[in-house]
Amino acid sequence: MASSKAAVHTAIAGNALVMLAKFAAFAATGSGAMLSEGIHSAADVMNQGLLAVGIRMSERDPDPDHPYGFGRARFAWALVSAVGIFFLGAGVTLYHGIHSLLHPDEVEGGGWALATLAVALVVEGGTLVVATRAVRHQAREAGMTLWRYTREGPDPMGVAVLLEDGAAVIGVLVAAIAVGLTMATGSPVWDALGSIIIGVLLGAVAVFLVRKNMDYLLGRAVRPELQQQVLAVLQQQPSVESVHDVKATVIGPDHIRFKAEVEFDGEELARRWLAEHDVDALHAALATPDDLRAFLVEYGEHIVERLGDEIDRIEEEIRQQVPDAQHVDLENN
Repeated sequence: MASSKAAVHTAIAGNALVMLAKFAAFAATGSGAMLSEGIHSAADVMNQGLLAVGIRMSERDPDPDHPYGFGRARFAWALVSAVGIFFLGAGVTLYHGIHSLLHPDEVEGGGWALATLAVALVVEGGTLVVATRAVRHQAREAGMTLWRYTREGPDPMGVAVLLEDGAAVIGVLVAAIAVGLTMATGSPVWDALGSIIIGVLLGAVAVFLVRKNMDYLLGRAVRPELQQQVLAVLQQQPSVESVHDVKATVIGPDHIRFKAEVEFDGEELARRWLAEHDVDALHAALATPDDLRAFLVEYGEHIVERLGDEIDRIEEEIRQQVPDAQHVDLENN
């Protein structure tokens, strides 16, 4: 999805700039909260780079080894990115915060830290706006609310950027409060607590994204309303009597696989075939039992071919009316 790609690339550029500023502020002040924020931004840049790799891989065409394409590459790379957030972002930040709490160091140059955080808030707030617009657009196309799409939407890239940038903005505010309290009280404990809070925040985001992407990699069922759209196309077919054993799973942000066993109306198919032939002429040609035997063999072949053509026609009609249903497998029950 183009909106996800734009959100990821915008986030990479913005977070790279902010990362350099935060590490420079840490070097000038020695603030643990600023180091945590620098690590946070470094993790964001790395993880959003992984998202960009996932987007690029997911756009590859299917090949003999991957007949259903590479759509799930987005979920795989988003999962790797989430694990990176957990270990690099949350793990290192929590370690540093706890270490600073047990072995506090004096923090200097709080003004520089606050100025850097103000710049970071503007830049990361801008990338958050881009990500929010992208996810809101995707949610609107899917007929879902923003909150529901964040939890259940099939494109992990825009959601990952949205949550990472949201955590970044909250983290900047936490760091600013921690640095401000440290400057006001002279106690480095506040700075260490700021680092711990930021680490916990990153851990929560990482756990959410890990669970979401694992769910899709395991083969999450499509939304009920999307499955119902496909079933509606099937049920309006005169040749379809009933549909059984429906299995519909997400295989990419805008691709699903739909499989079902269908009981076809043999009489309907036979009537269609007879409508295309002169019944009287067929009857007149059946002069002997051998003629009847040959006709029945040929008729059986025609009906089987007609059934195959009907399945192909219905599958194509489903793909036309439900564009997400790129892989449709109907089996005669």
